[in-house]
Amino acid sequence: MWFKNLTLYRFNKPFTVTPESLEQALAGYPFTPCSSQDISKFGFSNALGKLGQNLVHSANNRHLICATKEEKILPSQVIREALDEQVSKLENEENRKITKKEKEALKEDITSTLLPRAFSRRSQIHALLLPEQQLLLVDSSSANKAEELLALLRKALGSLPVVPVTVKTPIELQLTEWLKQGHAPAPFDIQDEAELKAATEEGGIVRFKQQDLAEEEVLAHLETGKQVHKLALHFEQSIAFVLQADASVKRLKFAEEFRAQTDDVAGEDPAAKADADFALMSGEVLALVLALVNALGGLDDAAL
Repeated sequence: MWFKNLTLYRFNKPFTVTPESLEQALAGYPFTPCSSQDISKFGFSNALGKLGQNLVHSANNRHLICATKEEKILPSQVIREALDEQVSKLENEENRKITKKEKEALKEDITSTLLPRAFSRRSQIHALLLPEQQLLLVDSSSANKAEELLALLRKALGSLPVVPVTVKTPIELQLTEWLKQGHAPAPFDIQDEAELKAATEEGGIVRFKQQDLAEEEVLAHLETGKQVHKLALHFEQSIAFVLQADASVKRLKFAEEFRAQTDDVAGEDPAAKADADFALMSGEVLALVLALVNALGGLDDAAL
């Protein structure tokens, strides 16, 4: 439930939602496990998992939702090998070439036969809806997976007028300037990791990890025209993360001291602890995003 990544979106039309209306909308697309012939299933599940009863969990007008996906693991190579065997057998028995249409029908039959015996895997993706700030934050390191959740949410709500968050000045230019100056705007501090890219593909990519980014070796690459596309930062005393040039936030890590603030909350009631953790986490994630937008010079309204 503690977010690990952030893919950021903003609403380009006024968006208001109540927990009740959101709950009702999501209930129309619940997650159900795969049947013997399903290759995948995707739907909404309890926001707090086994500790919750609702598809939406809210605190201070911040709404947490969760989608679960189950996929059958059926490697294409397995199907291809079974198909080749069947085709070879039929061609030998009937002394003729199997047509493309026949191969497609055989492939469907093989898939149907193998699906009930295939293993399955489940994954979950959470999102945070923030109507007051007109923001939507998806806990995903993959833009494609984030878009998959948005597509399901769009089905449930009928419409979802969101666009990726963009700022007025390209982020790579600002990160490069921060690194040249040796500091980021408050309340952020530069850490020990960065990725630098040349303006042209021929110039290549340089990555630094666990290194003092103020050293001449690093700055020399900036002098040759490379720009910072990823930079490790720290927010206040609470969150370490990596900011990328596409405005995504990766590898969120909450400080142990920060997480410990809820340790004394209803120690014998896991649901109360989860509720307190969500309120703490969502409030700090929101503070982080708002501070980032401010440090980067504000949102680009032209993108709406």
